[in-house]
Amino acid sequence: MTQVNKRTGAPRAATCCSGLPGLLSPRLFKALADPRRIELLIRLAEAKAPRTVGGVAAGSGVDLSVVSRHLAILREAGIIKCERRGKEVWCVVQTGAITRVLRDLADALEACCPAGWRVDVPTAAPARKTRRGSKPRRRS
Repeated sequence: MTQVNKRTGAPRAATCCSGLPGLLSPRLFKALADPRRIELLIRLAEAKAPRTVGGVAAGSGVDLSVVSRHLAILREAGIIKCERRGKEVWCVVQTGAITRVLRDLADALEACCPAGWRVDVPTAAPARKTRRGSKPRRRS
């Protein structure tokens, strides 16, 4: 996707961080933000093979319907792949897809913020405390 300058209509030059917005998918981070989903993802990864939804749920202490919903969120984010076989749904971790996205994200961040790059942010002066209900005093 080429970015276009709004004023001139000419294509903008790609910046070092131009690919970053596409890699920072809210759906991916939402899926990975829940501790229960992380736990289910680990269970799937440790299996090293496809598992049924019931197999993932077994021993997790969570109701099957809740596990199913968590797995659906992981699937929608592209973290796992699910396939129906008869009455069972089998799930497997999309290792290649996840590692590719995380590597691309790391590369994009390194291109934007090279090692050793540092910003000195000035510290703000501490706020003056006032007593409750009183107005700050004017200095003369």
